[in-house]
Amino acid sequence: MRRREIIAGLGAAAISPLLVRAQEAQQMRRIGVLVASAGDDPEQQAHMAAFAQGLAQLGWVDGRNVRMEVRWGTTNSAELHKHAAQLAALAPDVILAATGTATVGPLLQATRTVPIVFALVIDPVGAGFVESLARPGGNATGFTIYEYGMSGKWLELLKEVAPQVTRAAVLRDPNIASGIGQFATLRTVAPSFGFELSPVDVSDATELERAVTAFASRGHGGLIVTASPAASRHRHLIIALADKHKLPAVYPRRVFASEGGLIAYGPDYVDQFRRAAEYVRRVLSGEKAAELPVQASTKYELIINRRTAKSLPLDVSAALLARADEVIE
Repeated sequence: MRRREIIAGLGAAAISPLLVRAQEAQQMRRIGVLVASAGDDPEQQAHMAAFAQGLAQLGWVDGRNVRMEVRWGTTNSAELHKHAAQLAALAPDVILAATGTATVGPLLQATRTVPIVFALVIDPVGAGFVESLARPGGNATGFTIYEYGMSGKWLELLKEVAPQVTRAAVLRDPNIASGIGQFATLRTVAPSFGFELSPVDVSDATELERAVTAFASRGHGGLIVTASPAASRHRHLIIALADKHKLPAVYPRRVFASEGGLIAYGPDYVDQFRRAAEYVRRVLSGEKAAELPVQASTKYELIINRRTAKSLPLDVSAALLARADEVIE
């Protein structure tokens, strides 16, 4: 009897570590998410759905083996910093900065230890989020949406859709590194397309409206809207001004064309969140954010709003329509 007890005890001792490791493998992990948007924003909901779907395909299902702590906010700086501090205090395994620069900055101020995976950042090196794209070096890494060189594509599209335009107001935020970088690229290539550029600050709605109205009064004008949180925040005003003054405009994101803008050309934002899910998985598997290179967008999309073109009126060529990923009739 004693012998059987000893054998049973030895067996339990041998199995017990395996059971512990199995239990640890099934332990609920925690992912923080910071979004600089209201929870009912349809675009952000689509982004979060793509992220959750990407995680599930990789074996991480919210409520089963991972719990997502999502903080929805606005672009209000104080509110974002408050949410960032709350998420950092939870000490999650990783945090997704889901709205580009607006969320990465507050999170890095809140923690330099919790791994951060970002999406939709325009210039992470210029913003000071990482040391380099190849070797981020700190606790943050992720995905960029624009290389400055592609900014010239906006001018090319404006000239193609509206050959009569010789002047372009460039709506940008001069207070962020990407606003400066995008405008510098546009200024370099503008002569090859015969454009005279006028920078317009998008950070203040009143000044934005005044500047666009003054620009439009001179004729032969169009708009280039560069990517920035401020441009996204004021997109309804920008689209309305372009319509009011009959200004052909090229925008950096699908949502602008969906809401009435003429042409949008830029990265597929939803694809970025699917890819971000893979980086979150790698962090959960033990890889360090400091050693995961920042990756650029690989999937771009061209959206044309034909209804808006007809209202200007502009005759969009068959060749340009054929290149579009989507034509809004």
